[in-house]
Amino acid sequence: MIAATPPRHWQPIVQALEAIVGRNAIISSREERSVYECDGLASYRELPGLVVLPQTTEEVVEIVKLCDRLNIPFVARGSGTGLSGGAMPTEDCLLIVTARMNRILEVDFENQRAVVQPGVINAWVTQAASAEGFYYAPDPSSQIICSIGGNIAENSGGVHCLKYGVTTNHVLGMKMVLPDGELIEVGSKIAETPGYDLTGLFVGSEGTLGIATEITLNIVKTPEVVEVLLADFTSMEAAGETVADIIAAGIIPAGMEIMDKLSINAVEDVVATNCYPRDAAAILLVELDGLGVEVKASSDRVQALCRKNGARNVIAAKDAEERLRFWKGRKAAFAAAGKLSPNYFVQDGVIPRTQLVSVLKEIQALSDKFDYRIANVFHAGDGNLHPLILYDESIPGAFEKVEELGGEILKLCVRAGGSISGEHGIGADKRCYMPEMFSAADLDTMQWVRAAFNPKELANPGKVFPTPRTCGEAAHAHHHGTMEGVDLF
Repeated sequence: MIAATPPRHWQPIVQALEAIVGRNAIISSREERSVYECDGLASYRELPGLVVLPQTTEEVVEIVKLCDRLNIPFVARGSGTGLSGGAMPTEDCLLIVTARMNRILEVDFENQRAVVQPGVINAWVTQAASAEGFYYAPDPSSQIICSIGGNIAENSGGVHCLKYGVTTNHVLGMKMVLPDGELIEVGSKIAETPGYDLTGLFVGSEGTLGIATEITLNIVKTPEVVEVLLADFTSMEAAGETVADIIAAGIIPAGMEIMDKLSINAVEDVVATNCYPRDAAAILLVELDGLGVEVKASSDRVQALCRKNGARNVIAAKDAEERLRFWKGRKAAFAAAGKLSPNYFVQDGVIPRTQLVSVLKEIQALSDKFDYRIANVFHAGDGNLHPLILYDESIPGAFEKVEELGGEILKLCVRAGGSISGEHGIGADKRCYMPEMFSAADLDTMQWVRAAFNPKELANPGKVFPTPRTCGEAAHAHHHGTMEGVDLF
């Protein structure tokens, strides 16, 4: 029998960290550390051994050097809005929270660049650029609270990812602190640089290769005209077919989203947009942008395709205020799901657009088989599904069944030619499903990359890649937390 690892003695580490960041930037009491025991996937929890909140690149360098010297595992965390357990602490780790690194360091309008710290909130970048007619395109539903650092870790998308791409398409360069504390710069303020694309490698690496401390972003010019259409359908199949038809017609909307009846009614109950018809089986939101003539021509064609597929109504927002109202409900859909059930478990899979109708039917069949309702809200244009499985965790065994159902949905996405993640990342939640999508050789190659940058596996250990433990065992270990932690004072 292997003896349990004794708890780490944190007092000398606290003293060393105080010399780097000061006492007020360290959180040590159990009660305060419990605030950080999970990210947005609250079903998995682990108490960090200690929490530190640096403010500068130099402080992060010294903190990580300390971890390397003392073999302390560490996890980077931004706003904690992730939905895959990627920022969940690991046992006896140091949690490095970048929330105080929240300065916009530079906005260069002439070259369409912004340099920010990782704790800057996504929406702040657009706010800083809007006065000069620019904005930051990646816009997750949580954009008013999620951080740029977290967006980089998970390669987040959002409503506008269909036309403008996800985070990796808008990050030009970064200052990175590697897991041994070495500071490097990857990319630059220009679009192309020679050598390996290390910027692309780091974006989406979920904190396993290091911590970004300064990020150079691309900002884009606000389009001349923006139009948002809302179409409602009597079947989800008709809405899905319309999406495929719009793309097949050569039209690339800025965003194209679908919500089902469960989601529509939850949003209207909570947000009261008063624009989503409650009796619709599905609504389709289509945003078109560009030059006025281009938008008018595309709008006419989209409306015709919606009606061809049986849309009851197709409404164009009459002004900016109504456009915001159309989108307000979609942005609030995850939060509104709390109205439907005591708990929900959100998944994040991707399928080819041509498979939307068949996959949604199979998801409904899984819902019937497992006897759990599923609300569907998704980025229809790029096939990024977000099924929300509704359940009550107070019922014994419910969470385990919901996890199994979520896993079946991910396997379904892979069988359809898709992916187990579109923008939420793998984290702790989906690591055991990586072999469904990748061969052993594929996974070994990824591990070589991680080992090159993170040979001691101190940076976000146990995330992304499968471990010998099964999904069920991993879930039981972290569901609602198993580590009580050590009170320091």
